[in-house]
Amino acid sequence: MAGRRKRVPKQYHQVHQLAFSPLFFQAAMAARNMGVLAAVDAAKVEGIVPADVAQRAQVSPYAARVLLEGCLALQLVALEAGRYRITDAGKLWLFDKMTNVNANFVQDICYAGAARLEDSLRTGKPAGLGVFGDWSTIYEGLAQLPPTAQTSWFDFDHFYSDGAFPLAFPRVFASRPRQLLDVGGNTGKWALHCLAQDSEVEITVLDHPGQVTRLMQNAVAAGLEARLRTVALDLLDHDRPFPTGYDVVWMSQFLDCFGEPDITRLLERGAAALVPGGRLCIMEAFWDRQPNDVAELCLQGTSLYFSCMANGTSRMYHSQDLLELIASAGLRVVSDEPIGHSHTLLTCVA
Repeated sequence: MAGRRKRVPKQYHQVHQLAFSPLFFQAAMAARNMGVLAAVDAAKVEGIVPADVAQRAQVSPYAARVLLEGCLALQLVALEAGRYRITDAGKLWLFDKMTNVNANFVQDICYAGAARLEDSLRTGKPAGLGVFGDWSTIYEGLAQLPPTAQTSWFDFDHFYSDGAFPLAFPRVFASRPRQLLDVGGNTGKWALHCLAQDSEVEITVLDHPGQVTRLMQNAVAAGLEARLRTVALDLLDHDRPFPTGYDVVWMSQFLDCFGEPDITRLLERGAAALVPGGRLCIMEAFWDRQPNDVAELCLQGTSLYFSCMANGTSRMYHSQDLLELIASAGLRVVSDEPIGHSHTLLTCVA
């Protein structure tokens, strides 16, 4: 009989779990994708033995055992009298939408390139991006990513913005803008929402060529292309001004994609695009303004994605950092209000 287990300090367990965390993450993904956790969940409170898991999930007994034991270490399953049962954390790993969006994003976008994080931080370039292609930023290559990676990237991006758009719309459109410039409009979720809600507004979207092509396809499918114009450009070409004459310049989850010097230049170009009395509206998720520590953790993790995969220079910002950059660009914040659970809407004037 084994001797009594010795208790070790909590932090000792923490650092060793961290040391093995890449392997445990892959085990959790495999257990989810191969049906091992689903088999345990289906057994309910009665639990299930490894041989039956292997049969139900149609995996080898070896695969069932190593995945179950990996999930046991992660407390996704519990073991009692030789039978495994699902835990609350295991149910979240299987069924929680936010958890799945984050896990798929890390697996399909970040994981292979994350080993180059140190190189990225030393060079200021996204060294991990080379696993996908020879681009200077991920945004240039979004349209060329493998389908699974593309889906996971857009699912992640949209999950954290789609719910905020309907809440931001009445605030942005309270002054009835007739011309709106959407900088970094991506697939057009915001632009199409505005066009559908306001029958008079005309919108111009600036983004990389692959994104504006996809955006226009989405607009045509929705029958909203008549009042939409797209301009393909390299947003980091600061010698190229934005088109002018806009009541509102909109930047949503956009500035966090750039380093501080580029943010200042982008804000200056945005301000120059406004008509007198126009407003520059920024919607961002600031890590210091999150409602709980889980949301804060997710944003701090996202900063590491920016470092190794996206561009090597940007991050999810502390609110004070961005407020200082706004001031350095000659803009003044006239409204600072929370939007939904995670976002802040900053309304600025020149």
